[in-house]
Amino acid sequence: MKMSRYKEAKKIYEKLSVDTEKAIESLQNTPISIHCWQGDDVIGFDAGESLSGGIQTTGNYIGRAKTPEQLMADIDKAFSLLGGKKKLNLHACYAIFEQGEKVGRDKLEPKHFEKWVDFAKQRNIGIDFNPTFFAHPMVKDNLTLSSPDEDVRSYWVNHGKACIKIAQYFAEQTGIPCVMNIWIPDGYKDIPADRFSPRQRFKKSLDEILAVDYDKSKVFVTLESKVFGIGLESYTVGSSEFCLSYSNYKGITPLMDNGHYHPTELVSDKISSLLLFNEKIALHITRGVRWDSDHVVLFDDETKEIAKEIVRNNALDRVFIATDYFDASINRISAWVTGVRNVQKALLFALLQPNEDLKLKQDESDFTSLMVMQEELKTAPFGDVWEEFLKREKVEKDYLTTVKEYEKEVLVNR
Repeated sequence: MKMSRYKEAKKIYEKLSVDTEKAIESLQNTPISIHCWQGDDVIGFDAGESLSGGIQTTGNYIGRAKTPEQLMADIDKAFSLLGGKKKLNLHACYAIFEQGEKVGRDKLEPKHFEKWVDFAKQRNIGIDFNPTFFAHPMVKDNLTLSSPDEDVRSYWVNHGKACIKIAQYFAEQTGIPCVMNIWIPDGYKDIPADRFSPRQRFKKSLDEILAVDYDKSKVFVTLESKVFGIGLESYTVGSSEFCLSYSNYKGITPLMDNGHYHPTELVSDKISSLLLFNEKIALHITRGVRWDSDHVVLFDDETKEIAKEIVRNNALDRVFIATDYFDASINRISAWVTGVRNVQKALLFALLQPNEDLKLKQDESDFTSLMVMQEELKTAPFGDVWEEFLKREKVEKDYLTTVKEYEKEVLVNR
């Protein structure tokens, strides 16, 4: 009887001291937090404002979700094409109001997210959360938590406080801890006269938000930096130095988005440093092209290196992994599935490395053998193990056919 491709691959990896069964099992049990905002181009349901805050979605592909029901249906379709454990990552602008109800972001309550909790419970998944400090009339001169206008600053402080309470509600209702990520777009287009005061106000705002009493075993507050944005090219308040320093100062979790650094900076190189000083770290995995353009994640070198750093440092249970991209130029369901599958592929690729052997070669200064081994691994039958993972998760390798059928039956009619 002819041996299956997976069994042949398993034997090849065994010769490399790699257990493919353990790798598949690890991938099956690694949750990926999947962002809801790919489905509607980061518009949400509360403010009706065009996207702002130094970020931009380009394209006008058919079928954008315009209602909570449409977005949930699209998420379901994407989830059905993905294996492994999943969480749902929500922004506060996706609050769902009763007909005629209008509530400011500073007064959001758990009840405005009950339908999302029902959605999560029915699918046995957790929810992560993000306050939405952009695309709103109370964003004045591209400033929120760092604004010199006390009315503006206090409005967004109250939004942050409300979101912590909502995050704890998610955790208590789903039984799964909630990662609540704070990112602000604040900054200036041209060279500022005062870099210190906005950051001083940002610190004050964060201190006030985090004064809210919350269960730190249920809610992991994270802080995300950014190097620049459209219209904010010269200065961002929440720089990497500020956010890392503040996270250390308050004992919260640092979050790195690999689109939020200078083009020559690599998040993969930063992971080991942060793991030395933090019990948990968080990632938003994206793909920036020349700037933080939030392209769909590919199975590219940096994505693989990020995954290698997580796996080789035995940090799968210490890193909160989430996706963050939004492309309106292609089918949005396909964008979701392609990006998340590529994160999973990268993790599997990392799990199929003989990491201890590679480390030993480095420690022994046997760089010749190290180079040869690393190059050999690039052509090992990774794809056959990936297909075995999909088979065990009962999802088809070919998702494009299903996506195109859904487009024809559902998306074109919106």
